[in-house]
Amino acid sequence: MNGRDSWLVYGANGYTGRLVADEAKRRGMTPILAGRREDAVRPLAERLGLAWRAFDLSPAALRAGIDGVRAVLLCAGPFAVTSAPVVDACLAAGVHYLDITGEIDVFEACAARGAAAERAGAVVLPGVGFDVVPSDCLALRLKEALPDATHLELAFYGEGPPSAGTAKTAVDGLVLGGRERRDGKIVDAPLGKRQLDVPFTSGVRRTVSIPWGDVATAYRSTGIPNIVVYTVMPASLVRLVPILRPALRVGAIRRAILRRIERTVHGPDEAMRGRVRSHLWGRVINAAGTTRTGTLDAPEGYALTAATAVECVRRVMDGKVRPGYTTPAMAFGSGFIAEFPGCTFSP
Repeated sequence: MNGRDSWLVYGANGYTGRLVADEAKRRGMTPILAGRREDAVRPLAERLGLAWRAFDLSPAALRAGIDGVRAVLLCAGPFAVTSAPVVDACLAAGVHYLDITGEIDVFEACAARGAAAERAGAVVLPGVGFDVVPSDCLALRLKEALPDATHLELAFYGEGPPSAGTAKTAVDGLVLGGRERRDGKIVDAPLGKRQLDVPFTSGVRRTVSIPWGDVATAYRSTGIPNIVVYTVMPASLVRLVPILRPALRVGAIRRAILRRIERTVHGPDEAMRGRVRSHLWGRVINAAGTTRTGTLDAPEGYALTAATAVECVRRVMDGKVRPGYTTPAMAFGSGFIAEFPGCTFSP
């Protein structure tokens, strides 16, 4: 691809960005790899035989950096900081915007730009990885099974360790606390306030409520007004949350923790990505108390993110998504995730 047929991966030198670049190359695609630092991006691009650009996220640098491309896939977090300037630049240039965020506030901010995106002729599609592609598809599948559902519960866990970026986002989440959706509105709720024993296909596991991206996205994909998301979390960590939150609000402590994460957390290696699995479960309930449940088993989350993100870009570039804000399930349907090897719904 070249000129306006090209697309750009920003944050290509990060853990997930590298997986995305490798997946795109494997599929015969030729994205431009980009990031803040030439010394981080250039070696990766040269290894893959791809073009590269180095620029920061100031307005002028972004305008020049995305010149001539049709789509940007943002893989550089924290998305609460990086998303808004990239969305602004994309809409000003009529360029499609995609990212791999799982942050509620980022989804809400992107949704608020829907009308502007339509006017710009651009697609705004955040959350094209894990989270939220598999959970979004599971949520819509359950809604289709019980169209008058009023409540949605989603739960997930991955067998592998997190990347540094995911771990740092989790620290930010501890500071913000829990959230869920009640009667159509996102409300604060104590992190881990709700506990649920979830029958994943791999066995029953105790889960706790967390402020996950589906609180934002599943509402738009399904229209269900009450949504809670759960994950597996050690009981010891849940008990420590009330102690950790005040400490993490102290800037020096928080910065020290984030630096340590950067040094010591690296995400699963290739062998582990090919071995471990991700597990999801969902339940919808209507006003009469009727329920429908379902599960989704999938490959390791980061490997799945690379596959779903590249495919989402391909379909957006092919003109298969209408301009404006959308979610993965809204754009591609509840069966989208089942098109990827190793992804299985039940029932």
